Amino acid sequence: MNNKILIPLIALSIMLIMGVFFIVNPSYEKSIKAKYYYEMGNYQEALVLSKESFSLDVYNRMAATIMAQSITSLKYVKYIELGKRYMKDINEIATHEFISDADKSKIRLICEIMIGSYIKLAPSVITDDKLIEDSAIYYKKFEKLLEKVNRKI
Repeated sequence: MNNKILIPLIALSIMLIMGVFFIVNPSYEKSIKAKYYYEMGNYQEALVLSKESFSLDVYNRMAATIMAQSITSLKYVKYIELGKRYMKDINEIATHEFISDADKSKIRLICEIMIGSYIKLAPSVITDDKLIEDSAIYYKKFEKLLEKVNRKI
């Protein structure tokens, strides 16, 4: 048989075998589902599936990567949710005619917590850009707010 036909045929056969293995293997099947949920922004489901996949095959690098990325993304989601909640609390305090020293201390503490938490976040190449942008927005808001509170002392 001609080499021009044999080599591509062998390569195609190997790729087909790898594809079947990838789809039929339960660990890789779960990691593909986990990747889908990760890409859709459902980081909790992606984490659950990637942990299951990893427990079936500890050499499944795809599962390990998705598991690590889901954990990182969930940290960002938690930071953003806390930022929203704390901003709501601070805005409620700001509606008072007089802001007490205790309220100023509370605002300062919240800002310091959120700034410190942001510094601990560590994005990776595949962390969703929207999560990174939203968390940076809250970080800047808390930074400006802390600066204002400290100026008024």
